[in-house]
Amino acid sequence: MKLQILHRTRFKYENSVRESFNEARLQPVSTGNQVCRSFLLRILPTAKLSHYLDFYLNYVHLFEINEAHTELSVEATSIVTTDDQPALAAAATPAPLAKIDECARLEHCYDFLQSSTYVEVDADLWRLALDATEGQTDAWQAAQAIMRHIFREFKYQPLSTHVHTHMRDVLKARSGVCQDFAHVMLGLCRALKIPARYVSGYLYNGPADQLKGAQASHAWVEVFVPGHSWCGLDPTNNRQADGHYVKVAVGRDYADVSPLKGTYRGTARRQLHVDVLVTRLEEDELAGAGTQVEAQTG
Repeated sequence: MKLQILHRTRFKYENSVRESFNEARLQPVSTGNQVCRSFLLRILPTAKLSHYLDFYLNYVHLFEINEAHTELSVEATSIVTTDDQPALAAAATPAPLAKIDECARLEHCYDFLQSSTYVEVDADLWRLALDATEGQTDAWQAAQAIMRHIFREFKYQPLSTHVHTHMRDVLKARSGVCQDFAHVMLGLCRALKIPARYVSGYLYNGPADQLKGAQASHAWVEVFVPGHSWCGLDPTNNRQADGHYVKVAVGRDYADVSPLKGTYRGTARRQLHVDVLVTRLEEDELAGAGTQVEAQTG
């Protein structure tokens, strides 16, 4: 699938602000099942950009605006090709749950078995995870059972939470949005020693699809399946990640992957507007897009 993503963020400040230092995680990664063909980042007021790969190999763009300004606009445009097939068959049973704790000795799994900023692994969560996976003996099947449990027992309710809502508050309310459901799934998987990491990105909602969370940045979970690496599951929509999903960044939870964060000096009174549009391209449109990845200001 060939997808174009427009992600525009605008801040309007009540009074002038200055010394704005920011980092953006907006560039899709190129992995085994997706390729970022082009990426363009525009900043207004204009700013010099630098970039690096963070600890989890996410693209991070840095910029600062020292002069006074009353508005900040960050617009990212990407073209990505994705694989329509999920990473692993739903019925596969490749990883006995009884041996999954061996993953704790793997360097690339250790961080994704621990508590983190928005996820707390404790005894109560372990008991809930056991109930959600009753009868399961395979880690992959157990992870899917957790996904189904969240989809069935939690209500998708936009604007019911905020970006700093903790997993424990979502467990109490039994409602939230994709970020909240991802945090709950991370906790339940980690309680069973299944490595699980947070994924931020986008979701294409085609003409015939009825998918939740496609109108903004989306979040889902990847679990580590021995012998098959990381496999994506979306508890918001009860489905495996496939060609409808565009991965931007991974981390322990939302705190590691927020699309845009920073600091500035000035008024705390501001308005935030975020627009996300994901569209499907035809082959000839993709060919004309080229294969360059770049960041610009203007």
